[in-house]
This record gives sequence, C-alpha cells and structure tokens, in this order.
Amino acid sequence: MKKLSSVQKKQQALVMDVVTTLEQQAIQQLAGVQQCWFSMEYNVFPSSLLVRLQFVEQAALDAAQAVLLPWQKKLSGLLLKKGVVLKDMRKHLVFTLSGPES
Repeated sequence: MKKLSSVQKKQQALVMDVVTTLEQQAIQQLAGVQQCWFSMEYNVFPSSLLVRLQFVEQAALDAAQAVLLPWQKKLSGLLLKKGVVLKDMRKHLVFTLSGPES
C-alpha cells in the first residue's frame, strides 16, 4: 500500500471524525447498530466516499430503512460543517449487515 500524502491524511482524519460522530449518534438513536465504517479513493474524494452503517441483524436493518434518508442528510450536514460538499447525499451512506472484513 502506498504511503498517504499530507492532503490524503487530512481527508482521512476529517472523514474519520465525521464517521465517528455519526456512529455515536446512530448507536444512541437506532436499535441494532453495530458499527460505522467507510471506504474511499483519495484521488476522487469526496465522490468516492461510501459510509456504511452496520446492523447486527436483518430485523434491525429492515426497521432502520425507513429513516435512511434523514441519516443521509445528517452525514451530508456533518461533512458540510467540515467544508466537504456532497453532490448527491444518497450515494454516500448505506445501511448494511456486512462488516469491513466481508
């Protein structure tokens, strides 16, 4: 793996901060949240950013699908506060059962 540049390190720190905040809120407000994780390609940030909110079981995931849009807006707002604008917020947050190892 290639070493990250200083700009890429700043991008990673920014996204990590936002994802950690989102994860803490989700654990408090949504039933069955296990963790939140992200992936991105630094050379096409922020369009490549994909945040996944992982649930423990299918029932919790199904129940949470009704509030996906407000959580996508929440992610967009948290990033906007850090100076990152998402063109289409619906492409950057998904609810899943899969973990980072999957």
